[in-house]
Amino acid sequence: MDDKQHVAVIDIGKTNVKLALIELESLAEVAVLTQSNPVLPGPPYPHFDVECLWNFIVTGLSQFQIMETISAITVTTHGASAVLLDGEGRLAAPILDYEHDGPDGLAAKYDDVRPDFEESGSPRLPVGLNLGAQIFWLFETFPDTKAKTRFVVTYPQYWVARLTGIVRNEVTSLGCHTDLWCPKKGCYSTMVDRLGWLALMPRLCRPNECIGPIHTAVAEQTGLSKQTSVYGGIHDSNASLYPHLLNRASPFSVVSTGTWVVCMAIGGKPVTLDPTRDTLINVNGFGQPVLSSRFMGGREFEMLMGEKSQLFQLDEVKRVLEEKLMLMPSVEPGSGPYQGRKHRWIEGQQTWSDGERFVAASFYLALMTATCLDLIGAAGETIVEGPFSKNALFCDMLAAATGGQVIATSGTGTSAGAALLTAAGQTSESLITATTVTGTPKHSVYANIWRSFVDASKS
Repeated sequence: MDDKQHVAVIDIGKTNVKLALIELESLAEVAVLTQSNPVLPGPPYPHFDVECLWNFIVTGLSQFQIMETISAITVTTHGASAVLLDGEGRLAAPILDYEHDGPDGLAAKYDDVRPDFEESGSPRLPVGLNLGAQIFWLFETFPDTKAKTRFVVTYPQYWVARLTGIVRNEVTSLGCHTDLWCPKKGCYSTMVDRLGWLALMPRLCRPNECIGPIHTAVAEQTGLSKQTSVYGGIHDSNASLYPHLLNRASPFSVVSTGTWVVCMAIGGKPVTLDPTRDTLINVNGFGQPVLSSRFMGGREFEMLMGEKSQLFQLDEVKRVLEEKLMLMPSVEPGSGPYQGRKHRWIEGQQTWSDGERFVAASFYLALMTATCLDLIGAAGETIVEGPFSKNALFCDMLAAATGGQVIATSGTGTSAGAALLTAAGQTSESLITATTVTGTPKHSVYANIWRSFVDASKS
């Protein structure tokens, strides 16, 4: 053990869950535990296995405490999830998996009450991706659930409540295509008041606010000190953005990669957002609106590659570039800038090697990302966070397609960004260990041809 401060970060992604022990001065990950994020099939509908996650969290905190003294805990999670709590702080209903299509059954009815894009910055999305649509469906379909609900709690803050017993909401999760928030005014949307939900919304907190010490029962379960501080928590894409807000001058953009690829432009060119192309207004860790766009890049990569090898040779890169082996959007047509299009391979992918398929898939993801950046007026350098930052093929093509510098950061910014919430006044320079990438002329030619094919395509 040493005298440095260590922060435990609970990082709940849609696909995987991570518990990271972060040394605060260097923002280095001292230890990491991971597991999949299980979804139970129901009844009454597909929902997250929160007790499995809680056992993982408590066990992991106990293990970390043996290694180092944990001074603080914070939480970051995926968006499009909220928790309905009863008056005693228990679940009023299981936490709906946002990919369940139940809310689509009331789509027309919900469309009549949701705020317009100008107010909410939320595009109309399928299934449960609009959090307001989830709540509306749950309350309409399960009247008993509505009667039992005392609080509607954003997902990171649910875990904060389990750690502390204190219930809060927070704006980075409220401002993530929920229909519940007005980013320009910094308040709940008119729909929340109109539907009588305002009384269900707990007090707001800041992501970097100390909510309180851990609950006595949690201290006893984990061996942590009863004085261990728990901070407000943050939406995961905004956790990736947060470190760069502390030490970068605009304009710049951050690409947060995982199950979703989320692009966020700071100080970019003025544009009019097109909600039909999955653009939106996020809210950053300081409560400010951020033009954003996204697609399910990580999910698409899994669908494309499966168990196939991700190894490649330089001559395979050369063939893909020179023979224009390409993938057209969209692999996951329910989201992203080319919704409703059916993906197709150019130049007969049956003859491709696994290496060539991996190269073309990486290029496709980069070109989709470049499209997302263009839609939000991105300018200046582009910082890539998360798993795709390790994919040199992706970064090379992204640099060529954007015509600017791409900075591929080492490690993941999500956990380190969340850890910074606990460190008042600390900058993030120690996090930015990065490689600067620029594309080649052959990459630029490939990108331009891809764009021309996409523009000419009607399906």
